[in-house]
Amino acid sequence: MTGFFQRHWRKVAALAALLGAPVVMHSAIVRLTRFDPPGVRLPEAKVERPSDDLRTFGRSYVRRHGKLLEVRLMGTPEEIGYSHAQLLYEEMVKNEGELLGVFSRQVKNPLFRWLLLDVARVRYRDLDQGMSADRLREIRAGSLGFQPDPYRNVFDTYQRFVYLNALYDISLSFEHSPLIGCTTFALHGRAVRGGGALLARNFDMGVNDVFDDKKAVFFVSETGRIPFASVAWPGLVGVVSGMNAEGVAVVVHGARAGEPRASGEPVVHTLRRVLSTARNAAQAVELLRTQEPMVSHIVILADAEGKTASVERVPGRAPYMHWLSERAVITNHFEGGASDDPKDQRVRDVTSTVPRRRRGIQLLGRLKQPITAVDAILLLRDRRGINDLQLPLGDREAIDALIATHGVVFDTARRVLWVSESPHLLGRFVAFDLKKFLSADHDPSSASPLESVPEDPLVGTKEYRDWRDRASQAPAF
Repeated sequence: MTGFFQRHWRKVAALAALLGAPVVMHSAIVRLTRFDPPGVRLPEAKVERPSDDLRTFGRSYVRRHGKLLEVRLMGTPEEIGYSHAQLLYEEMVKNEGELLGVFSRQVKNPLFRWLLLDVARVRYRDLDQGMSADRLREIRAGSLGFQPDPYRNVFDTYQRFVYLNALYDISLSFEHSPLIGCTTFALHGRAVRGGGALLARNFDMGVNDVFDDKKAVFFVSETGRIPFASVAWPGLVGVVSGMNAEGVAVVVHGARAGEPRASGEPVVHTLRRVLSTARNAAQAVELLRTQEPMVSHIVILADAEGKTASVERVPGRAPYMHWLSERAVITNHFEGGASDDPKDQRVRDVTSTVPRRRRGIQLLGRLKQPITAVDAILLLRDRRGINDLQLPLGDREAIDALIATHGVVFDTARRVLWVSESPHLLGRFVAFDLKKFLSADHDPSSASPLESVPEDPLVGTKEYRDWRDRASQAPAF
């Protein structure tokens, strides 16, 4: 054997170098792309369990309402981040595990997964630079509260949490993003009974049921900011659907135009900033002009006075804003200058955005009287095509394609939001009154039953059970 190495040492050295090069390169990439976390001061408290369905951590808590998690987070960014991870540790572990499971099933070769993660490290090496100091401190505190971390071998906890806060933007940059499928109805004026506005949205994300089954309604009171509610999932205190104590409501839809950017302020942070500081729709619109987006999207907003607007944001372009009519429906294509972008045209051609828009307009045209939040829920649950065409269950041309992670109706005048329980939009819609749940003296241990809209009759049928069985065998996206 010694003679072999002496005769072929150059070949052996070359082979060793070839095999070792990826390891050396990976180590260099990890070192050069590591985010430097900010210093934080963590709160001194521990998780208490006063009852089976209630957990507390200092002034913050989580309790269950049926299939929904009610989460109250209070204090500085550090207190919010640390309390979040301490209270929802088990749910966050499961959510990340489901995401990593989808990734492993889609990319079966572990070496290729390793390569893709290194590519992501390089592409998003400056991601933290577009985030505010407050959000970075919150993320850092959350990463320190998420211990032990079962996924540390994938990414450092803090770095992974930074990526997760931009997951919406990163996902939208994919050509076949599962986020191009939302529908929102915006109504105000004579179309709404009781004044103000109704913003009714489906957040379609056909990825995994964990985000539907374990959804959370966050009530966030950050020191020095306007309190707000956000419907999301454990691990995300950013906003995709939310309303603040002033009656400003915002939702985001995926869209496609321009070129995605690898840094900037993630849209979930932008919408959180809007809810934390805007007292009306005009202020919200101005705030949306102050930061460049990472990816294209549409923000629909409303306020307590009944003003509703759509703001189309594309990297490298000025936002296009227009005030909406009394009855409007928005899906996933642009109306402004970006509508001539070939990527937007492709969205119109190959996705369901146009059929859903046409069906929504038809439904709104049939309204003969001002509607309530309960009526708006029926709009979100519509599963027929244009001219009432019977569609197969789960057809993407339906407004309710049975893939919604959540459905929400915001009543801006009453400051009430109605949130769907799983499955998708078929479960009950439960009402949360912001005046109650954002009150400083709200006592979660004495909570009373909440008003709700009954589940959709479809949920108990054999037709739905058969569809569920078929859907469970389909790819994740």
